[in-house]
Amino acid sequence: MRTIAGDTLYVNLTEGRSWREPVDPDLVRSYLGGRGISARYLWDLLRPGVDPLGPDNPLIFGAGLLSGTAAPSSGRTTVTCRSPATGWYLKTSGGGHFGAEMKFAGYGHLVVLGRAEHPVYLWIDDDRVEIRDARHLWGKDVRETDLAVKRELGDEDIQVAVIGPAGENRVVFASVMFSVYNAAGRGGAGAVMGAKNLKAIAVRGSGVVRPAKPARFHEVALAARESLLADSGAAGLAMYGTSGSLNLVNEVRALASYNFQRSHLDDVYTITGQYLREKGYLKRTVACFGCVIGCHRYSEVQQGPFAGTYTGGPEYETFCALGSGCGTLDTEAVIKANELANILGMDTISAGSVIQWAMESYERGAITRADLDGRELRWGDTEAITDLLQKIARREGFGDVLADGVKRAAERVGGESYKWAVHAKGLEQSRVDTRSAKAYALAFAVNPRGADHLHTETFAEFGVSPEARALIAKITGDEKYANPYCNEKRAEIVRWHEDCYAVTDALGFCAFATTALYGITPAIMAEAFSAATGYDVSEEEIMLAGRRIVTLEKCFNVREGATREDDILPWRLMNEVNPDRPEPDAINSREELDRMLDEYYGLHGWSLETSWPTRDTLEHVGLPGVADELEKMGRIG
Repeated sequence: MRTIAGDTLYVNLTEGRSWREPVDPDLVRSYLGGRGISARYLWDLLRPGVDPLGPDNPLIFGAGLLSGTAAPSSGRTTVTCRSPATGWYLKTSGGGHFGAEMKFAGYGHLVVLGRAEHPVYLWIDDDRVEIRDARHLWGKDVRETDLAVKRELGDEDIQVAVIGPAGENRVVFASVMFSVYNAAGRGGAGAVMGAKNLKAIAVRGSGVVRPAKPARFHEVALAARESLLADSGAAGLAMYGTSGSLNLVNEVRALASYNFQRSHLDDVYTITGQYLREKGYLKRTVACFGCVIGCHRYSEVQQGPFAGTYTGGPEYETFCALGSGCGTLDTEAVIKANELANILGMDTISAGSVIQWAMESYERGAITRADLDGRELRWGDTEAITDLLQKIARREGFGDVLADGVKRAAERVGGESYKWAVHAKGLEQSRVDTRSAKAYALAFAVNPRGADHLHTETFAEFGVSPEARALIAKITGDEKYANPYCNEKRAEIVRWHEDCYAVTDALGFCAFATTALYGITPAIMAEAFSAATGYDVSEEEIMLAGRRIVTLEKCFNVREGATREDDILPWRLMNEVNPDRPEPDAINSREELDRMLDEYYGLHGWSLETSWPTRDTLEHVGLPGVADELEKMGRIG
């Protein structure tokens, strides 16, 4: 029988040894599990200033506290480290079944330390842990590696976390891929895994995860399931996946296109979930562990130049990053690009973003055919997109420049190319035009890992469902604030969502269940945590735990030297009005952002001048030791 939190498995690749330790119950009470405990481990284990690609950067896998139980949509796994893309804090998560298998093996967390002398993979078989030679796997893509490891171990049902050539070559946006199609994509955790010479982690567990109060937990899990299925958006998400929302985002002038030079296109139907289903590209839907929705897609191209292509997705972000963002609405080309990104092991958002930047740079004369090995680079050139993906993953030609991310690429090319390098903190922005989504704008600016939606998903501001409007009314007092063009009450909306998202990640729930659909509420999560652990907590207490996690992640960056100046949005979005919505306020102006930041810092109890948390705030959220450390460094608000 496995405990609900599981043990922590430590593997030191330098020393070639492993050991397990029980999780301190106080950590569970304070940080819940998954993302929360991982954040605490990273704070305690990592010294400031460590090279993200050096052996002293811990790589931490945290299964959700409820992963492996009957809790619906609870299959997420968080990967935590210092990001090679940004130098700041990184938590990135993936779906699938890997986290549940970790829990079945008895582990809630895996902490990988050091660096192996040559390529290795981990084999975790319940209590048995082996560091195995992986030199024969080095150079293989994700799909090939997954299959080879399963054949070598003689079990097709084991769960495997893998890197592809992009991770091996330390592309700063390399993904960790869980069983081929589920990516912990943002921020470059795959590059950290590659720098450790760790090709894969294979896990098999035979245990059962038992909640502290099984009968009560069963009741809560069933209620959560029914509540989630009753959400008005559940059927649409199951039918069309995340790409089913492209038409909506396009209509509100927030669809990132042509490297954020456009936010609305006349016809995006060919890159929507509806089109995938209608035209037969969608072969089946796929669910992560415990999921009752099944939003993940599996698509194939059976005819034409891309015949034989098959892949998970594409998701909303991929259709934008490798489709509309690159100036193409070619369904089959995007499916092919998505397949390549998955098996090469790259984040589709960042990969698409650097290709878009290169296309615009070529159009503006900042780079030439000589830079591109004699070829041209035009919007909508699908052959160029697939070619560049290969070159980026292997750091060939100009792909070597793009493999370091758009921020460094712009610094290397120089001139005014930084103006169309759409990133913040070094992370390429998610595919939402924040000039038409003001809560997203604030959330992206303050996100400790960069301009991205998977830390604070504020989809409710679009007000597209009764549940979304009711949530905005609960947070702000009036559903009129469910308006993406409005910049009032954004601080309240962002803070609620970031607290909720932290709890969601820590427990292992999918954000689509809590902050895109709204069936699993903080109250339900508090009941599930209480029944699972035996520690009774209220909705207010579990949301405070979420804020503790968010604050600790902020403090990680403060310890590394971050200030208010780092809470910023991309130059283009702060200096160019949205061309498809030319109202004067269709921009993320410095004045607007500063006002929202003041309101946000004020709600948190952080210094308006530096953005640093005050001692009173840190003590209030239960981080007095963090306050002591920051005060010694002179970095207290």
